[in-house]
Amino acid sequence: MGETFSGVDYDTGVRAAQEFADLVAKLSFEATPAQAALAWVAQQSGVTTVIPGARSVAQAKANAAAGELPPLGAEFLAGVQELYDRELRAQIHDRW
Repeated sequence: MGETFSGVDYDTGVRAAQEFADLVAKLSFEATPAQAALAWVAQQSGVTTVIPGARSVAQAKANAAAGELPPLGAEFLAGVQELYDRELRAQIHDRW
């Protein structure tokens, strides 16, 4: 379903990814969107580990650095929730 692995259509996925990157840019510390995504998952209640893939040593090191990020904060979390609710929920939420 959809044009992406997750089932989200391509245009929505691109738009959501850009908006997520914009949220990351507003953090009070430096992080890539990938690092913020990994930190977001790891900082969820009940999550004990995150196992990301990597295609290079540099990417593996960048992914590992996500574990050192400080808490993402309520404003970021609210932005991610709003983005999900507005752009993604209708396309994928009923699948899980």
